[in-house]
Amino acid sequence: MSGTDLTELAELPADPAGPWIDDPYGHALRTGRGPLFLRRSDGWLLPLEVERWCAEPDATDITLFSRCRGSVLDIGCGPGRLVAALAGHGLTALGVDVSPAAVARTRGAGGSVLRRSVFDRLPAEGRWGTALLVDGNIGIGGDPHALLTRVRQLIAPGGRLLAEAAPHDVDERLTVRVQDAHGHHGHDFPWARLGPTALLRTATLTGWTPVDQWTADGRTFVELWG
Repeated sequence: MSGTDLTELAELPADPAGPWIDDPYGHALRTGRGPLFLRRSDGWLLPLEVERWCAEPDATDITLFSRCRGSVLDIGCGPGRLVAALAGHGLTALGVDVSPAAVARTRGAGGSVLRRSVFDRLPAEGRWGTALLVDGNIGIGGDPHALLTRVRQLIAPGGRLLAEAAPHDVDERLTVRVQDAHGHHGHDFPWARLGPTALLRTATLTGWTPVDQWTADGRTFVELWG
C-alpha cells in the first residue's frame, strides 16, 4: 500500500457542530492536558486520559505492535501516538479521526492521518491487515454491532482487529458530551461501553473469530480475526 493510497480521499468539510470539534476537546488535545470527561445525562463522569493519549506509547500500547500484521488502520486515532510509533517501526499506518485538533496533532507527530469518520468512505477498503479500536473507541457511533460490521468491511480477508474493552463487564449505550473541569461542554452524541464479555459476544455476532484476550496495566484487549 503506497502513500498515495493513504491520502486518496478528500477530508471532511468543516463542521463546527460536531461533538469532537468543540472547544473542550480541541483545547485539551492542543495543550496535551486535561482534566476532560465524558458526561452522561445523569451527571456520571468518565475521565478521559488526555495526558496518556498525548504522550509517547507506553509499555501497554507497545504490546499491540507485535500483533499488528500488514498495513494498520487506527480508528479514532486521537493525537496519533500509535500511528506515529507504528510508522517508526516500519509499518504502514493511517489514523482516521473526525477531530481537527486530533488530525493536526497526529500530523505534527509525523503520522499519516485523514479527517474522516470510520463510516465514511476510506482509502484501501477491504485491504487493511490490522485495525485498531483502542482508548474506548469501541464506543464510536454508540452502536458496537454496526461498528464491528463496518470494520470487517475495511480489513482484508483474514485480517485482524485489536480492540480495547472496558476493564469490567459492562454493556451500555449512552448519550454523552465532552466536558472539562469548569463545566464547559460540547454537544450530546451517542456512545457505548463494552466490557470483554459483551465485546466478544458482539464480535461473534458480527462474524469475527476471537483469538486472544489479555490485560496489561489494568487495560483489557481482545484480538479478533476476520
